[in-house]
Amino acid sequence: MDVSRPASAGDHAINYSYRPSLLGAPWEFSLHGQSLDWRSGRKSGRIALRDIHRLRLSFRPITMQTQRFLTEIWAEGAPKLEICSSSWKSMVEQERLDQPYSTFVMELHRRIVLAGRPLRCEQGSDPLLYWPGLVVFAVIALMLAALTVRGLQAHAWRGTAFVAAFLLLFLWQAGNYFRRNRPGLYRPEALPPDLMPRL
Repeated sequence: MDVSRPASAGDHAINYSYRPSLLGAPWEFSLHGQSLDWRSGRKSGRIALRDIHRLRLSFRPITMQTQRFLTEIWAEGAPKLEICSSSWKSMVEQERLDQPYSTFVMELHRRIVLAGRPLRCEQGSDPLLYWPGLVVFAVIALMLAALTVRGLQAHAWRGTAFVAAFLLLFLWQAGNYFRRNRPGLYRPEALPPDLMPRL
């Protein structure tokens, strides 16, 4: 996803907000020239873009929102910030914010690059969590496949059908998670399409 465009001396403010939990305060972010302002309840702060040294994009689905993306921000002298592509709307619904999320995240990358700070752009999950998780995923998938084969040999059609259906669902959901979240690096002017909403 190409985010490059000419710099503008009068870059206007870009705002983004989301609610990470139904009862908690919303998180509000605003890009003003060469700074990132943030607020959540009584907590707030301002980060100079030149102080941001690390970003991570990842795919983080949850039960009620299977297309959910996350941007994590590390900066000197500031807490780690998280920007999510969905927001709680009610007890049983999360609202997708694909367009405003994409616009804000792409502009954040662009302005950090213009600030001239070397930036480490990571994609996917933390390797220390990803690779053990992938091993567990493979073991469970093999066990379910073996159980399906054994059920077929024993002519236990109903039970086998249930296990096979669960195996397919598991491969689709968990496999998609591991496919998108493979650890790596990306260039700030070319965001990985698998870790951004499809508009």
